[in-house]
Amino acid sequence: MPTSRRVVLAARPDGIPQAEHFRIETADTPALKPGDILVRNQFLSVEPAMRGWVSAVANYAQPVGIGEVMRSFASGEIVASEHPGFSPGDKVTGMFGWQELAVVPASAVQRKVTETDLPLSTSLGIMGINGLTAYFGLLDIGLPKPGDTVVVSIAAGAVGSAVGQIAKIMGCRTVGIAGGAAKVRQCLQDFGFDAAIDYKATNDIAGAVAAACPNGVDVYFDNTSGAISDAVMRHLAVKARVVVCGTASVPSWDPWPTGPRPERHLLVKRARMESFVIFDFAHRFGEALPRLAQWVREGRLRYAEDVLEGIEAAPDAIASLYRGENRGKRLIRLHA
Repeated sequence: MPTSRRVVLAARPDGIPQAEHFRIETADTPALKPGDILVRNQFLSVEPAMRGWVSAVANYAQPVGIGEVMRSFASGEIVASEHPGFSPGDKVTGMFGWQELAVVPASAVQRKVTETDLPLSTSLGIMGINGLTAYFGLLDIGLPKPGDTVVVSIAAGAVGSAVGQIAKIMGCRTVGIAGGAAKVRQCLQDFGFDAAIDYKATNDIAGAVAAACPNGVDVYFDNTSGAISDAVMRHLAVKARVVVCGTASVPSWDPWPTGPRPERHLLVKRARMESFVIFDFAHRFGEALPRLAQWVREGRLRYAEDVLEGIEAAPDAIASLYRGENRGKRLIRLHA
């Protein structure tokens, strides 16, 4: 079996993982056991959630162990198979890790990629975990109705941009919150938000939300927590729905952060606040993917990709994501 380069967790981070918390090493590819497949990864995914995957603080998944390959979604081509359901040449996406070659059980495959008219990279973004997160978080938890005002934080990101566009498809008015003039332009010009707020350019986010949402916020898709969410909560409409998807603004959960409390806003506005993890909806991915693909083909659901080249880019990829350096879905392209 050939050797393969891989990125392993070298040290446990306190907060956002930096480049020094990872190590690139070369290792022999293990022999396949019955039920295994060998995947040559072509794209590796970089997710905000990966911060939680390497944290010792309680999370919805066991933390990646020191010395283990960094957990990640990836897409590639099967080059060998010991499973009857998969054959060499199949394009697949799944939890294959930050490595060039992955020997994994077939259960690690999320799905075979059958949208041959779309780039393989989309299986990690708009046709992958990000598009699915936007779809189920907004439609199942946010329950948007035509005419609703939907506010989205990190609105230029891979999830937020999809949320805004799906909300428009549902007949809603959309307001995005993003950091910097370039990302605000991206929200308005590329993703069709009706209004956008640059949180880096104002000292009064609550005032900006009030101006953009004169009738209140019917659905708030929260990717940040923290000060931005505190400001939005003040302007919830009666019977509003708050969808908690991420906590990107919180650098560390040790010590536990404190701040304004949302309960009074929820009580007075009879609002509902609910969180979710996308794996809760795994049994329904097949329902969402055809709709997402059709919207992409029709040009109603646009996406942006921020592609780093080579596995050498992986160690700093999460930290630079949190520094706001990406413009769209962050991916790492591997070279054969």
